[in-house]
Amino acid sequence: RKNTKRVPSFRKLLRTSQIKLDNKLKNKQYKQKSAVKKYRKEQKKLREAVRDAISRKPFPLEECKKKQVAREWEEKEEEDALPLDMMDEDDLKLMEDLAQKASFLTRDLSSNEPVHIKKRKHESVIEKYEKVPRRLQTEPEKELIHLLPIKDKSGIIPQAVEKPVLNVAHDEEEDTEEMEEAEDFNEEPLPILTPEEMAAQRRQMLQERKMHIAALASAILSEPDSNIKKLKELRAMLMEQDPNVAVIVRKLVMVSLMEIFKDIAPSYKIRPLTEAEKATKVKKETQKLREFEEGLVSQYKFYLENLEQTIKDWKQRKLKKSNVISLKAYKGLAEVAVKCLCELLVALPHFNFHNNIIVLIVPLMNDPSKMISELCVEAVKKLFKQDKLGYASLGVVKVISGLVRGRNYDVRPEVLKVFLHLRIKEVELQKDSEDIAPKKKFMTYKEKRKNLSRMQRKWKKAEEKLERELLEAEASESKEKKLKLHTETLNIVFVTYFRILKKAQKSPLLPAVLEGLAKFAHLINVEFFDDLLIVLHSLIASGDLSYRESLHCILSAFHILSGQGDVLNIDPMKFYTHLYKTLFSLHAGGTNEDIGIVLQCLDVMFAKRRKQVSRQRALAFLKRLSILALHVLPNSSVGILATNRVFMQTFPRMDLLLDNESQGSGVYLPELDEPEHCNAQNTALWELHLLQRHYHPTVQKFASHLIAGAPAEGSGALPLDLSQRSATELFETYCMKGMTFNPPVASVTPRRKDTFLQMDSFVDEELNKQLQQHISETVAHKPLDFAKHLKESSLA
Repeated sequence: RKNTKRVPSFRKLLRTSQIKLDNKLKNKQYKQKSAVKKYRKEQKKLREAVRDAISRKPFPLEECKKKQVAREWEEKEEEDALPLDMMDEDDLKLMEDLAQKASFLTRDLSSNEPVHIKKRKHESVIEKYEKVPRRLQTEPEKELIHLLPIKDKSGIIPQAVEKPVLNVAHDEEEDTEEMEEAEDFNEEPLPILTPEEMAAQRRQMLQERKMHIAALASAILSEPDSNIKKLKELRAMLMEQDPNVAVIVRKLVMVSLMEIFKDIAPSYKIRPLTEAEKATKVKKETQKLREFEEGLVSQYKFYLENLEQTIKDWKQRKLKKSNVISLKAYKGLAEVAVKCLCELLVALPHFNFHNNIIVLIVPLMNDPSKMISELCVEAVKKLFKQDKLGYASLGVVKVISGLVRGRNYDVRPEVLKVFLHLRIKEVELQKDSEDIAPKKKFMTYKEKRKNLSRMQRKWKKAEEKLERELLEAEASESKEKKLKLHTETLNIVFVTYFRILKKAQKSPLLPAVLEGLAKFAHLINVEFFDDLLIVLHSLIASGDLSYRESLHCILSAFHILSGQGDVLNIDPMKFYTHLYKTLFSLHAGGTNEDIGIVLQCLDVMFAKRRKQVSRQRALAFLKRLSILALHVLPNSSVGILATNRVFMQTFPRMDLLLDNESQGSGVYLPELDEPEHCNAQNTALWELHLLQRHYHPTVQKFASHLIAGAPAEGSGALPLDLSQRSATELFETYCMKGMTFNPPVASVTPRRKDTFLQMDSFVDEELNKQLQQHISETVAHKPLDFAKHLKESSLA
C-alpha cells in the first residue's frame, strides 16, 4: 500500500496559531544546522582515517626482497662464527628453503590463513591492485540532475548536470565579513538631535504612517475585490519596528483593519472549497469572487491571530526579541486589541471565526483589569440583546458554563449576570419570528390593471399565492429553530445554576444565581419544582444569605408557583412570613435599592395569586407597608403607596382600615411576625394622614387618593400618568440617583418663604395636638370616628 502523507484538515489549519508555526520553522532550521554539523563531523573523521592509513602504509615486495638479501649476507657472516654442528642438516635445509620465500617474511603471523594458497586465475591483477596505496573518499558524491536525452546516429545519449552544492563554509565567511562591515558602519557617530528636532521628526514619521494607512484603507474600501491583496500590506504594519512611532501605528492599524473588516465582510459565512469544486471550471466572475473570499478569510484569520498574540504577550508579561515596545505600552495595545475583538464579536456574529472570538472574549470577562472586564461584559450583553435566533447566544453560554466549571466557581459575579440579558421570553418569540420573516411587497390591484395584461395578471396571482405559502413556511421553520436553540441554551443556564446551588452555596455567585432563577423560573421543568423550593427555603432558613439574596429566593419561589406551578399543591406561607418579618429591615439608606425587588415580590405574591391569599394576610401587609412608607425615600414611598392602591382595588373590604371601629376581637399586634394572627383588622391607616403632608407632591397625591378609598373615577381618582403605571415603574421614575428632584422644585420668593415657614410651624403644632388626642383616646378604648377626624385635620 502506498504510504501517502496525510493532508491536515482545514479546521486543523485554522486552529494552528502563530506560535505553532514559529516553532515549526525553528525546528526546521535546527534540523538543517544539525545536518550540516553532522556532515562536518563525518568529513573530519574521514580526514583522520586517511592520515592513519597513510602512516600505516605497507611496504612493497621489492623493498622486502632487498632487506631479505641484506639479511642473508649477515647470516652467512654469522654462520662462519656460529657452530653449525648444533643443527641437523635437515633443519638447516628447511630454514634455507623458507628464507627463499618472501611470503614468510611479509605474512601476518596472527592470521590463521595457510601458508600455501592455491593460485587463482586473476592473481596478478589482484596483486597489482593491492600494491597501489589506498585512498579513502573524502568528498561526498555529487548528485546528478537527469535531463532529457539526446538521440544521435549512434543511439540515445543520456544527459545529466551536477546539482549545485552550497558551500556552507564559504557562506559563513561571507556572513562574518558582512557582520564586520556592519559593525564598522555602526561605529560611525550618528548626528545628535535636540529634543525639538526629535519631536518634529517623530511627528513627520507619524504623519507619513497615517497617510499610508489612510491610502491603503481607502483603496481597499473603494474596490475590495481587486485590492484585497493590500490587506496584507496593511496588516504588515502591525509589526512596525520604529520605537518612536511603533505603539501609535500599531493601534491605528488595529482599529483601521477592524473597521475595514466590518465594512467589507459579507452577510454570510464563507466555507472552504472542496477539491471537486476547485477542479471544476467556472466563470471569471465566480473565480474572482472565490479569490476575494479566500483572501478575505485568510487575512481575517491572521488579523485575529495578531490580536490574540498581543493579548497573550501582555498577559504573560512577555517581551519580543526586538524590544521595540515596553511592557507598559503593551497594556495599551492589549486594551485596543480587546476593543477590536469586542466590536467584531457584536458586529459580525454571522461571519467566520466567531466562535474563536467568543473563546477569546469570555475568559477576559473574569480579568483582574476592571476596564477589560467591563468591555467584554458589555460586548456580551449587546450580543445577547441583538441576537434574535440564538446561535451566538448558545455559543457564549456554552463557553461561560465551561469557564465557571473549569475555575471551580471562582469567577466574578458579573460573568453570570450576563445571563439576565438573554432574549428568552415567551412573549418575544412570536414578535421575533415576525421580524425574521422576510416581508415581500406584492402588487396592488390597480397596479396590476395598469401594467399587466389579463394573462399576466392570472400568472401573477398564482405566483404571489405560492410566494406567500413559501414565506409562511420559512417563518414557521425559523420559529422552530429558534425554540430549539432557546431550549438548549436554557438547559445549559439551569445546569450552571443548579451546580452552584448544590456545590457552592457560600459562593459570591449565589446572588446572581438567585436573580437568574427569579427571571427564568417560569421556564423551568415542573419535575424540578419540589426540590428547588426545598433548596430555596433551606437557604433562607440557614441565615447565611444577605437581605437582597433572601428577596431573590422569595421572588424565584413565587415565579415558579405563578407559572406552571399552579397545578402543584404547595403552600408558600413560610415565604410570606419571611417577607412580612423582614420588611422593617428596609430604610432610607443603603437598603432603599432593595425596595424595587420587594415591589416585584409583592406583585407576584398578591396581585397574581389573589385567589390563594386570605383577607387577614392582605390587611397585615397593607398596614405594615403603610408604616414602611414613612421612613423611606420618596420614590420608595410612591412605589409602596401604588402597591397599597392595588391591594385596596384587588381585595374586598380593605377600606375598613379607614375606619377605627373594631371588626373583631383582639388588639392589633404590630410586633408579631405572623401576618395571619396579628389582628390587622382592628387598626387604622393613620399613616396616610402624615403622608398627605409629605414634601413630595406625588406622595401627597397618592395619600389623598388612598384616604378617599382609591376610587377609579371621580374627584379622588389619580391622573392617568400615575394610575396606568406599575409600582416598579413609579419607583424607577422618581429615583433620585442623579441628585435631581422629580418634579423639579419651583423657585420661591423671600416673602412667600416666610409665609410658608409660619404655615409649617402652625401645621406641626396642630398635628402634634391631634396625634396626642388620638393616641390617648385609643389607649382609653374610646371609639372615635376616624373619617371625621381626617376631615377635620384636612380642613386645618
